[in-house]
Amino acid sequence: MLWFKWDLNLKIRLIGDSLFNMLFWMYFPFMTLYFSGAFGKSVASMLMMVPPLVGLFAGLFGGFLADRLGRRPAMLLGSILQSVMFAIFALSPSRWLDYIAYIGVGVGSSIFTPASSAMVADVTPEKDRRMVFATFVTGRNLGAVFGPALGSIFFINYRTELLWTCTLVTFLYFLAIYWKIRETLPASAGPAQEKGSMGSLIIRQFRNYGLIFKDPPFAVYIIAGIMVTIAFMQLDMYLAVYVKEYVPAQPLLSFGNWSFSLSSTGIFGWMIGLNGLLFVLCALPVTKLFEHWNDRNVFILSSALFGLGMFLMGFTTNVWLLLVFITVMTIGEVSRSPVTESFVSKYAPANARGQYMGASNLQYSLGRFIAPVTIFLSTWLPPLGVFGFIFFCTLASVVLYIVLFRILPETKPAQTENAGL
Repeated sequence: MLWFKWDLNLKIRLIGDSLFNMLFWMYFPFMTLYFSGAFGKSVASMLMMVPPLVGLFAGLFGGFLADRLGRRPAMLLGSILQSVMFAIFALSPSRWLDYIAYIGVGVGSSIFTPASSAMVADVTPEKDRRMVFATFVTGRNLGAVFGPALGSIFFINYRTELLWTCTLVTFLYFLAIYWKIRETLPASAGPAQEKGSMGSLIIRQFRNYGLIFKDPPFAVYIIAGIMVTIAFMQLDMYLAVYVKEYVPAQPLLSFGNWSFSLSSTGIFGWMIGLNGLLFVLCALPVTKLFEHWNDRNVFILSSALFGLGMFLMGFTTNVWLLLVFITVMTIGEVSRSPVTESFVSKYAPANARGQYMGASNLQYSLGRFIAPVTIFLSTWLPPLGVFGFIFFCTLASVVLYIVLFRILPETKPAQTENAGL
């Protein structure tokens, strides 16, 4: 599906999402350091556990709004909330107000995301969804590659100006959504279904999510996603510890008497940089390569490649082998990303797609919450034992994906079982 043939909704969203994610990665990696300097490391570590949990509930609420009020109102609310919170952050005289504004930005993003993903599915034919989602993944990861480098300049030296730029961009995005984006909520859902007080609507929201999580195939899908997310998160957790403590400084290139050497920190930086670069360069080609593979095989291959690449790192400290293994891991990670949203969009009933998208994000929130267990394990297990645990998580996800696609044909589609959401 060529870009110029895309629906106008998608074109605007791709530009807006890519630009905002560039700005996001210019401030996000530095927030822990910022709050550590303001409150101390111990307090900051506890404070930074709160935004993901708040975002979890905000994402569920955003999915509910997307299915009841519409994709467009949920996206408008999320974008204007981010704009207001960035402005508060820029004007704030207090570090505690900074923290509240930071949480508010995350809440706005969490409300926006399920509606955004649901809209992509609404306006994209099923056969093209993988490539469209892969294009959005590429746009988002451009920011992950270049944003931190720019942020090391602008956040440190021009933080207020950067925050005002984020305010302006999110506000302009809000205006673009308001004037140019049309509603895509299916006729079978929407405000006409909703009657009663706000309290009754909230109760109905939790009841609807209860029905979703009682859906056996979707519950298996979420558990499998949690297991593989635990492994994915080790790029920023145990892998950093392993490289710092066990990988010595060594030459990357040498020629005669000349050599280019890297410290342990430098080696880790190259590994993460390669991961981000491959994500940008390979998202579309890898998605195209597996275009005719079914979701089951892509999920299984993704988990197996990522787990194998991570496990093999426990056998070496050679920089070139580490770069080879992170390439294997990244191919596994890249192949999964667009298929995840495509699978949910196909499985969910059209009138509950936003809620399913919001519920699907639980696998990432809970996976991130559990992932630090590897740091605890590293205090009494050797590296190979920790990497073995990570590999076990990915193998467990492989087994769960096999179970998932075996029970799918034996169950009624979600469209009929949950039509009353």
